[in-house]
Amino acid sequence: MNHKQAIKHDIFDIISQSAEELKVDSYVIGGFVRDYLLERGDAKDIDVVAVGSGIELAKQVSKNIPNQPKVQIFKTYGTAMLRYDDIEIEFVGARKESYNEDSRNPVVEDGTLEDDQNRRDFTINALALSLNKNNFGDLLDPFDGISDLDKGIIRTPQNPDITYSDDPLRMMRAIRFATQLNFKIEEASLKAIADNKDRIKIITKERIVVELNKILESKTPSIGFIHLEKTGLLDYILPELTALKGIDEIEGQRHKDNFYHTLEVVDNIAKTTDNLWLRWAALLHDIGKAPTKKFQKKIGWTFHAHEFVGSKMVYKLFKRLKMPLNDKMKFVQKMVFMSSRPIVLATDVTDAAVRRLVFDAGDYVDDLMTLCEADITTKNPKKFKRYHNNFKTVRDKIIEVEERDQVRNFQPPVTGEEIMKTFNLKPSREIGLIKEAIKEAILEGEIPNEHDAAFQLMLEKGKSLGLKTSE
Repeated sequence: MNHKQAIKHDIFDIISQSAEELKVDSYVIGGFVRDYLLERGDAKDIDVVAVGSGIELAKQVSKNIPNQPKVQIFKTYGTAMLRYDDIEIEFVGARKESYNEDSRNPVVEDGTLEDDQNRRDFTINALALSLNKNNFGDLLDPFDGISDLDKGIIRTPQNPDITYSDDPLRMMRAIRFATQLNFKIEEASLKAIADNKDRIKIITKERIVVELNKILESKTPSIGFIHLEKTGLLDYILPELTALKGIDEIEGQRHKDNFYHTLEVVDNIAKTTDNLWLRWAALLHDIGKAPTKKFQKKIGWTFHAHEFVGSKMVYKLFKRLKMPLNDKMKFVQKMVFMSSRPIVLATDVTDAAVRRLVFDAGDYVDDLMTLCEADITTKNPKKFKRYHNNFKTVRDKIIEVEERDQVRNFQPPVTGEEIMKTFNLKPSREIGLIKEAIKEAILEGEIPNEHDAAFQLMLEKGKSLGLKTSE
């Protein structure tokens, strides 16, 4: 079957011409071909295999492009890359691979196109289109990847046991593709992942997180996390999540399965935001529930301070997975720590409580509300509607309070310098007490967020602390 339509961009003619000049065969392979056949839009990454030197082909292609783009060469991997028209093209020589047990980095030797297709992770990624003049656009599909695309199946070209043991990152990739494409992982493959799960230990945390992020960025992340849990991989990667599994019952009192609840929350939030870190917050918002779970006769199951405990766990988890410990981690921590605040508030929407919420959440108050709305997973339609109506009331009140009181990123109307000058003070404890009193009075609605009212309160508070003005 010919697919010239897929390779109509002039870069493919340039590659074809360059390969002919070098007397090597060339093919476009992998994700570009897969996504074209799935009609997933124009890919911006193209992988080209040369039966010969990929680096030499990249250099020749650059010479044949008018502005001769810079070729980045990665000698260790025998690959080269250049950019053309917002497209990133990677060139590699066709190769055979063999592995040893302690590394996912193979021993590589030159090979044929068939050798190169054999080493691919999945049949749907082994599809190639010829860029050679004699059969330009022909599809080369040795493993019936087309059929797997049609049926929505993730399958390895070779024995899955060997495929996953050789490069255990492929287990994460199988689950990630199943999530992104909403495909099924073939039974033999799924079993092989479960059998080889402990091999994930040889994969760097950074590589694992790249795949986790892609799962979280998918339309329905729960598909991936259910696969990770069923195969046992999640125990190695995020044991904080598997600890939430199960329902305990004592004296007829039960609690919900917090693992499956969490996945519902993640799917809910995936419908409303592309913010990866808010999706992480949804994934981790209940992790403090496992270590804080207790049964009390009069009350039933409790999870006291699970938000506080969970926010502390976020730091350890990010550190263990070598994830960024910067403002992104702090954002997730804050979301986890505050995740129940709007829920409590929704039952009694007072101005003072909303002011405090806005003050504490700052610029993240909208994200926090989005998270709390996603946290509504009740199957009772009346309850569902009531909760959402309550949150709408909170959102409306936030806008009203914000416009009037401006407490987001709150700065006291009276500065420390002004207090020092008024009472002829050096830096001291009293300044902090006065500023705190002003802040509390504004948040409680006792005084407006204005200079004159705050100045008056400063004088009163200073007097009660035995301070004298400098006049």
